[in-house]
Amino acid sequence: MNMIKLKEETGDPALLSLEEAKAEAKGEAKAGAEAGPENGPRPWEDLFGHQPVLREETLSALEVRPDGLYVDATLGGGGISRGILERLGPDGRLLALDLDPEPLEWAAEWGRGDPRLMLQRANFRDLKKILQKLSLGPADGLVADLGLSSRQFLTAGRGFSFKRSGPLDMRIDPDSSVTAADMVNGLDQVTLAKIIYEYGGDFHARRLARLIVERRGDKPFETTDELAALALRVGSGRGRHRLHPATRLFMALRMAVNHETRSLAGLLSDARGCLREGGRLLVISFQSEEDRLVKELFKGTEGGFKAIWKKSVTPSQEELGRNPRSRSARLRGGIALPVGEC
Repeated sequence: MNMIKLKEETGDPALLSLEEAKAEAKGEAKAGAEAGPENGPRPWEDLFGHQPVLREETLSALEVRPDGLYVDATLGGGGISRGILERLGPDGRLLALDLDPEPLEWAAEWGRGDPRLMLQRANFRDLKKILQKLSLGPADGLVADLGLSSRQFLTAGRGFSFKRSGPLDMRIDPDSSVTAADMVNGLDQVTLAKIIYEYGGDFHARRLARLIVERRGDKPFETTDELAALALRVGSGRGRHRLHPATRLFMALRMAVNHETRSLAGLLSDARGCLREGGRLLVISFQSEEDRLVKELFKGTEGGFKAIWKKSVTPSQEELGRNPRSRSARLRGGIALPVGEC
């Protein structure tokens, strides 16, 4: 088994309570929401037609110029990208990135024939290189929504959800080499505990790591069901709003598999160089370490930005009612300062 070394990073995940997870699962089952080939083909709009969290607040703060160049660093369902295109004129341009090929296939459908839309399969940490490669000047705006799309959670074969039986995968980029199964079956107990605690904030991290190592000695983990069943042996608190026992574990593994915090740090480091003076950077985060990195960038002027808001923007009560997952979302934004003022 491969031994994997990971950069240590900390954070707390966006979480669902047990009751919310059960209610969501029932609603999805009733609507036939499982996205998989076993149910036959389904329309793209059905799979990707959801609205992203804080969409209108993000688009309003972006202040799209009709002739501007904009970047959607996390295409996903395309809600932000389509909002930008609606505000662009014929001379405007939008570059949309994603590591997952499916959102790009979907965007190629709804964006067919629109010369303003440019699609790239890439990690947003490489944005500076991509802009140079495409001979594009600094952008007027950059948006990054750090949450997964509903499609990714609903597809059992991707392994992101503990509510769906599937392979223990969790790769956003399906061509990357390391899966969640590789980690739980190959990492030593100490490293596993660090990942579970530092990425997921789970106080049961050591016990979970010990049980994982003991269990894999008999049979390697292969499915989400197997790992979720082990988490249920540990539990995660009492009361109405206790967390589902597998939530933090799955979040931690997903973040480690995809190096999510490291990629965000790379994007934020290059963001000022990717924007013109006065350009706007908007980031929606769902996890405390990610939000801390964004907040730090907009603190003072050393990072090259002036904060748009003193505090983060959070979902309205109406949005929270529609989408309980949105409760951990935090939107922060900054305006690119002149180079001499950075």
